[in-house]
Amino acid sequence: MTNKKKSILSIIAIFIILLLGTSIGSSDISLIDTLSIILNKTLNISLAESITAKDISIIWKLRLPRVLLAFLVGGCLATGGAVVQSVLKNELASPYTLGVSSGASLGAGLIVVSGITIPIVGSFTLPFVGFIFGLITMFSVIVFSTKIDRAMSNNTIVLVGMVLSLFVNALLTTMTSFFSNDLKTITLWQMGSFAMRGWTYVKLICPFFLIGMIGVFRFTKEMDILTFGEEQAKAVGVDTYNVKRKLFILCAILTGGSVALSGTIGFVDLIAPHVVRKVFGSNHRYVVPMSFLFGGGLMVITDLIARTIVAPMELPVGAVTALIGAPFFAYVYFKKGS
Repeated sequence: MTNKKKSILSIIAIFIILLLGTSIGSSDISLIDTLSIILNKTLNISLAESITAKDISIIWKLRLPRVLLAFLVGGCLATGGAVVQSVLKNELASPYTLGVSSGASLGAGLIVVSGITIPIVGSFTLPFVGFIFGLITMFSVIVFSTKIDRAMSNNTIVLVGMVLSLFVNALLTTMTSFFSNDLKTITLWQMGSFAMRGWTYVKLICPFFLIGMIGVFRFTKEMDILTFGEEQAKAVGVDTYNVKRKLFILCAILTGGSVALSGTIGFVDLIAPHVVRKVFGSNHRYVVPMSFLFGGGLMVITDLIARTIVAPMELPVGAVTALIGAPFFAYVYFKKGS
């Protein structure tokens, strides 16, 4: 089967997953009714007579924005993972290796314990500050890596990222030990959730999604060349230093925006790109968009599990992805070593 046919089937499967994620919940609404409500709201197509005002409110105000946010967050994280794995030539690498999530967590923790609200941003101070801190951490990794190794070798980047992540996590741990009353709030934020996230959050993530995805698409050819090694890339005229720096910044935008709006959710950025490469090969014209689709679909499924498996209680999404991702990580590691 060609990659084009696989892509079409993948898009159809993701569409079905989005519909299922929107229709299933404590009040199950049929797929047909769910689709009817969405078409009515978007294209003004008349509703079926059996649909009630309550059903419309549940789908349009609660479930659909939550599902779309989960899809966009998962897609952005998976695309960031695909970029990092390609640039570092390591299928076990992820944006979290570079400290983005640690920085965002520290920023969020500072807002929780201080209670500060930025006037212009208002109630979105926490995600805003989380994104800024994630971006600062990523820039710090680039700056320190450049100081240590002008060529920004992969080993240097990974090492600096891990050291900065440990340092930032230590700062967060120290801070929470002084403000133990806020420990639960910070911990819950770190575990990730899409609960009570409305259309505003969907709108907020769109700029990160558009800037990050358009930027990454511009470098698909360079990413293909980089997979053969930096020396070969330089031989054909690729400015590896600038390409890697720009890709890492784009990765920070995708990951930082996602983490800031949903909390820390791991393993999606590891699983989705790995599966995509198994299915579609290493051509980044397919790897990038399919990683986005697969990551988004996986996030919608895990969020659905998180809010239904122990209903009416809700599990943190990060806990569900960890339960799935940790065995997957072990599988990839041991298979790679065998």
